[in-house]
Amino acid sequence: MTGAESDLVEMAWDPITRIVGSLGIYTKIDFKQKRVVECHSTSSIFRGYSLFMQGKDPRDAHFITSRICGICGDNHATCSVYAQNMAYGVRPPHLGEWILNLGEAAEYMFDHNIFQENLVGVDYCERMVAETNPGVLELANRTESPHAGDHGYRTIGDIMRSLNPLEGDFYREALQVSRSTREMFCLMEGRHVHPSTLYPGGVGTVATVQLFTDYLTRLMRYVDFMKRVVPMHDDLFDFFYTALPGYEEVGRRRVLLGCWGSLNNPDHCDFRYETMTDWGRQMFVTPGVIVDGKLVTTDLVTINLGIRILLGSSYYEDWEDKEMFVTRDALGNPVDRRHPWNQHTIPRPAKRDFDGKYSWTMSPRWFDGTDHLALDTGGGPIARLWATALAGLVDFGYVKSTGHSVLINLPRTVTRPETTFEWKIPQWSNAIERNRARTYFQAYSAACAVYFVERALAEVRAGHTKTWEPFTVPKDAHSVGFTEAVRGVLSHHMVIRNGRIANYHPYPPTPWNGSVRDTYGTPGPYEDAVQNTPIFEENPPDRFKGIDIMRAVRSFDPCLPCGVHMFLGDGKVIKTSHSPMGVTLAT
Repeated sequence: MTGAESDLVEMAWDPITRIVGSLGIYTKIDFKQKRVVECHSTSSIFRGYSLFMQGKDPRDAHFITSRICGICGDNHATCSVYAQNMAYGVRPPHLGEWILNLGEAAEYMFDHNIFQENLVGVDYCERMVAETNPGVLELANRTESPHAGDHGYRTIGDIMRSLNPLEGDFYREALQVSRSTREMFCLMEGRHVHPSTLYPGGVGTVATVQLFTDYLTRLMRYVDFMKRVVPMHDDLFDFFYTALPGYEEVGRRRVLLGCWGSLNNPDHCDFRYETMTDWGRQMFVTPGVIVDGKLVTTDLVTINLGIRILLGSSYYEDWEDKEMFVTRDALGNPVDRRHPWNQHTIPRPAKRDFDGKYSWTMSPRWFDGTDHLALDTGGGPIARLWATALAGLVDFGYVKSTGHSVLINLPRTVTRPETTFEWKIPQWSNAIERNRARTYFQAYSAACAVYFVERALAEVRAGHTKTWEPFTVPKDAHSVGFTEAVRGVLSHHMVIRNGRIANYHPYPPTPWNGSVRDTYGTPGPYEDAVQNTPIFEENPPDRFKGIDIMRAVRSFDPCLPCGVHMFLGDGKVIKTSHSPMGVTLAT
């Protein structure tokens, strides 16, 4: 061991909790230089949905894949329905799509709110800051809040106290808000988080003026709430930049962002692959790939064909010698062997070795023709807002993308006037800006929902109350659904043969953000963001909590359920016996 290596301290956080405990972060830290020099991210349980989807009736796909996650299950159901619509050649009635959009907007509001205030917000609360940076808390107590008149907290310290778990007033208020947003979702799709009225071809929701009025009543309370939240978070996040010079480097990585777009516009979307380029650009959240701050493409066909699944340091065998399910897409473009349509999942568990294989998470990459880019979603909102801002394609009254920012106009509410917020493209893709974008995207989702309610009510009042279109399942087809899960990019690739699913691969944001070192040695986004992070925590190594590392990881909104399901094959009866009551028991 060299002198430099002997100064490194190995530290691990496994499991990282607050949502699910299958994520491990393993680091080497140079405490003399106060910097993380190496990081490995692990996911400890095998995900097997791609295996047990095989042979299923494709009409069941959204009900099954919804169970991938108990947090964003509706995003999976939605994406699966999109893939089925393409495969079946069905276009839902406009009202059905507006209802689905209202459900998805409510999910964004619900999930971002509860994560921002009740999970990641804890990292910035008074108690946490007191334990890790007491000097920062002293400064916070002396620092006036620039927007105190908007949110009601006189100092930054007051904001931090309001975020204290269970006892903070804002923490408790956010929990109440999350309840109303979940009710909004249930009004549209029957049940949260596994929709009961969402189907290919539309929805089974009975559309009435009362239904949308009930939604709108809750929505306007949320709009009122966001008029306080946005300036409050701006004050808090801006304070960290001034209190800790250099804090912009925490969680910072190269700007490599991916957004697959979300909230389809039923005036344009027909779900045909052949027209996907056009209707994709009409989404209310614009798809896009951003490299070093520049928008590379907004074309969903180009995005689709660029997806590659690399194995690298994950516990799987390669499929280079296996069957290719799709060689060309519906437009005649060649499809790569490493594309999800052609993926074979062959698990091979092994002892964890950071010089070899160490995680169940594969390494999705986007191939730009030269490099396999380790895109991240930034937790979802920063990629969505960045792509939408640069594309300049969204303009519907409540939201306008300008080419360098996104204008969000929230209408007048009972207690507050009409308010416009502007999310501006930041200098960095780092922990603070990922978190800030999450707040602004809540406002963005609320503004979209106001518009969707108006369009849905117009349909009902015009007598257009049909919400579902019948369809037939083809014998053979291949299709894709694209949307944005709460935490970022989500795609479902499906191949149908003889009326049954032959291949099915859902790719949520978890494997993109939490991927491991790929075939070319490129680290995944968690790894990349953490291993460049400076240490600002004031505690010595023996009392080190790793708050800067945790802020870097949690800024991505890590949610491992999408990567942690066990596949047990067909099962095995070990012993058969008979109970005294004559009942056969298998154990």
